[in-house]
Amino acid sequence: MAAEPAPDVLDAFEAAKGFMPVKEGLALYAAAADAAALGLPLMEIGTYCGRSTLLLADAARAAGVSVITVDHHRGSEEQQPGWDYHDPDTVDPQVGRMDTLPTFRRTLHRAGLEDHVIAVVGRSPQVAALWNTPLALVFIDGGHTDEHAVADYEGWAPHVAEGGLLVIHDVFPDPVDEWTGQAPYRIYLRALDSGAFTEISATDSLRVLRRTGAVV
Repeated sequence: MAAEPAPDVLDAFEAAKGFMPVKEGLALYAAAADAAALGLPLMEIGTYCGRSTLLLADAARAAGVSVITVDHHRGSEEQQPGWDYHDPDTVDPQVGRMDTLPTFRRTLHRAGLEDHVIAVVGRSPQVAALWNTPLALVFIDGGHTDEHAVADYEGWAPHVAEGGLLVIHDVFPDPVDEWTGQAPYRIYLRALDSGAFTEISATDSLRVLRRTGAVV
């Protein structure tokens, strides 16, 4: 039976702002619990308001490791004003731009998981360029353009430890989903074609791949 989050954490996940469905969230948690057994940190690319971070943090807490989550907190393309996924409550009235960091911090605080998460505020490629620690899991859930998805893959996939997991969200093979899932789908194919990763599960738009070879 797959590992499951604590009931209070699942409740907090369902109450948090965000877009990940419960079924995919449970698959993410199971992957995180699997990977955390390596005793290495878990990495999330794309924090938003912390909905999926809660699940990673609960798995990390159980294993005695930490989650690092990277986001500039200004929102991705589809979350800007005038787009389908914009939430006006996340706009900072002082500067007129999105700022999801306060909501994220409240999400963690309410769930009692602040001590298990390290939040890095910055752009994924810049942080990846400075990163040197092997990771048990890399969860890519950032921007949905090819530019951003490719940068996330190239920046973070090499840091997945042997036997660790690469998890990619919003993988939609149908071209009709060009604006939501084609870029993640293309990096998913690239990971498989590289020979470095082997798919171990697929739950709706969530793909879980294990590192089984050298990343080049």
